[in-house]
Amino acid sequence: MSKQVYIERNPKVMLGKPVIKGTRITVELIMRKLADGFSMAELLESYPNLNEKQVLAAFSYAADMIANEDIIEAA
Repeated sequence: MSKQVYIERNPKVMLGKPVIKGTRITVELIMRKLADGFSMAELLESYPNLNEKQVLAAFSYAADMIANEDIIEAA
């Protein structure tokens, strides 16, 4: 699955935060809802414009952002 198919960043949409293409639903919102205990079914029910592939792309995008973080060790 290619994240680029589902995720975009546009400075004119949600201040450039990564969103599901064609929506104003941010990757951050998806991750926070799931962290708060929403199931995939509850998330899809709450946001009927979303589908499972888009949510999985958000997971992948978030994981890539964490994997590519620069870690600076404090002295």
